[in-house]
Amino acid sequence: MVHINTGKGCFRASVVGIVGYNAKYNDQLLLYLFNILILMAKNQVILLPKLKKLLKGLGENIRLARLRRKLSAEQVSERAGISRNTLTAIENGKVSTSIGGYVSVLAVLGLEQDLSLIAKDDELGRKLQDAQLSHGERAPKRSSK
Repeated sequence: MVHINTGKGCFRASVVGIVGYNAKYNDQLLLYLFNILILMAKNQVILLPKLKKLLKGLGENIRLARLRRKLSAEQVSERAGISRNTLTAIENGKVSTSIGGYVSVLAVLGLEQDLSLIAKDDELGRKLQDAQLSHGERAPKRSSK
């Protein structure tokens, strides 16, 4: 029997009826599986409803761009090197989908240059930066590469 407290809840399990394996091996196997479950639970992304709506809108825009090009979901997913389920998740704005999937699909649709517009004109950041610079101070030096 293995008992693990993850901080988000407790897991208890045992391996019963496996012929040829000892209890120590079973416990090690269960610990390994629970570690995987814990890592998966920690990687959940939580977004505010406003941001979820924004992501859903992005997915809808991607779906419409695909349909305007008369490309099937199968064609786009194959060209992007992702599964059909991942494309569906992107078009539905699922939070758990990696940004790499979005980039691949945008590239297939010829829209990858739109990514360069993200945070290009950062007005708030520039105002904050200007507020921190007093007269006579220089901006930090660039590091030579």
